[in-house]
Amino acid sequence: MGELEAVLKRSFPPVADERTRLLVLGSLPGEESLAQGRYYAHPRNQFWKLMGAVIGSNLDTMDYRERLKTLRDAGVGLWDVVGSATRKGSLDTNIRGHQPNPLAELTASLPHLAAVAFNGGKAATIGTKLLAPAPFALVPLPSSSPAFTLALAAKNDAWIRLRTFLSG
Repeated sequence: MGELEAVLKRSFPPVADERTRLLVLGSLPGEESLAQGRYYAHPRNQFWKLMGAVIGSNLDTMDYRERLKTLRDAGVGLWDVVGSATRKGSLDTNIRGHQPNPLAELTASLPHLAAVAFNGGKAATIGTKLLAPAPFALVPLPSSSPAFTLALAAKNDAWIRLRTFLSG
């Protein structure tokens, strides 16, 4: 297998609606997600386990459409801070020349938004600059990526705090 080229990559459309209380923002979909056209498609990415624990639903056993519906029904939205960028492979450290997504416009359209959570350091760095100060909580989280080797239990301890933004 040859070395990957740095090519322009684009994020997916947001998954959010008027019920969204919590918006979870990644950086930019990785190679596997882009190939499948699905958020968090890499089988070792822990996103679906972590969010399943937050909303109390076993997202791992669902097909992709059902996962997204279950998130929306629970008040959770998804998107990415980066709209487009060049990147070799899937690592956030390889993101170059990024153009951000219009986060302020999206968040302004969500009347019940209580928090924006950032899945990983790159998402938090870019997203906080775009949204702070905000009338909702900005929550940095450890990355769900398999490249971030923090134990799942430790990631879960951080992510489970998101529950507080889904009630009320």
